[in-house]
Amino acid sequence: MYFYAARQPILTREKELYAYELLFRDNIDNVFPDIDGDEATSKMIGASQFNMGISEFTGKKPAFINFTLETLAKGFPEMLTTDEVVVEVLETIKPGKKLLSICQSLFEKGYTLALDDYEHQNVWAHFYPYIKIIKIDWQTTSVEQIQTIKTAIADHDHIQLLAEKVETPEEYNQAMELGFDLFQGFFFAKPEMVKTKSLSPSQMAMAELLYETSKPDLDLSAITSVFERDVTLSYKLLRYANSAIFKRRSEISTIKQALVTLGSGELKRFLGLLFAANVNPDKPSELINAAMTRAKFCEVVSKDINAPIDTSIAFLTGLLSLIDAILDEDLPSIMDKLPLAQDIKDALITKKGVLAALVILVEQIEHADWDKVNIVMEKLGLQKEQVLQHYNEAIAWADEQCQLSA
Repeated sequence: MYFYAARQPILTREKELYAYELLFRDNIDNVFPDIDGDEATSKMIGASQFNMGISEFTGKKPAFINFTLETLAKGFPEMLTTDEVVVEVLETIKPGKKLLSICQSLFEKGYTLALDDYEHQNVWAHFYPYIKIIKIDWQTTSVEQIQTIKTAIADHDHIQLLAEKVETPEEYNQAMELGFDLFQGFFFAKPEMVKTKSLSPSQMAMAELLYETSKPDLDLSAITSVFERDVTLSYKLLRYANSAIFKRRSEISTIKQALVTLGSGELKRFLGLLFAANVNPDKPSELINAAMTRAKFCEVVSKDINAPIDTSIAFLTGLLSLIDAILDEDLPSIMDKLPLAQDIKDALITKKGVLAALVILVEQIEHADWDKVNIVMEKLGLQKEQVLQHYNEAIAWADEQCQLSA
């Protein structure tokens, strides 16, 4: 039995990771709108108890989980700790005395409550003392309706507004101006939303590399492994390997190939300069974590495809699939600066080919667009259970690597 879920980041005004919303189903087939909400929530709570824990799946950040009236009445939220879950009251539940009593009880026990896809009714005012977060669908709610909600909660300073389905930088900026505190959507992956163009590799990774390169005999596999755990280091290595001082005979397709191109002496010089310039590195952002997840996912799934794909190339393709957002630069421009094999460039720019299909697959899983996930899996000849298991493993691996590098 597997734990099937996609997770969507929820960010603060400072673009720091606040929590994840978990989009769960017990099987990738029954993810359509008519799925029974009680069953979905029940099985997710069961999975958190008996399979992969919620906190492991969310990197110890809170998980926004939808609850129906029935699952609330059965006390399912209390099977998770107050630190693990944000109890999300589904928009389909009508406000009434039973729901009010449940919300008050959960609030008094220390749980954080959120109203999902909120549509204002005066009766909700009775719930405001117990509600911490109100989620507003940005795509279906007008500015006038938002102003009405803000007026209604004006006397409740503890309530935070969360804008969900924020898709563009313009929508994000408007939500900021309207006073929203939290944000959910794909805006964070847009290049315009990343303030810094230069991200520092971690001290731990740098120290590990300096240690490895100080040995008389270089362990190329160990060094490659360290680079593969850090998207920023990999980018800087590829840029350096593309320097005019290195007369390359062929394009670079893997991290290992870039290391061989440099050679021992040049690699040590490169790492020394990099370490000196990054004494106080920033912690990995959610974008870095997402890139790491994609890299590992593409690597392991490539082994299941009946096509001659090098797993290292698949890893590097996934790793660089968010590089435009990380560096706040146009993707074709970035690709021009990197000595990558044309297959990788084509996959990232034209979105064509098997490598591109792997990236598209993980993107659709992230978006919980299960119809498209099924289509891509069918084209690639992949098994549903195995794909979702690989996704869960990739998330756990990326979280672990980012924690080690923090």
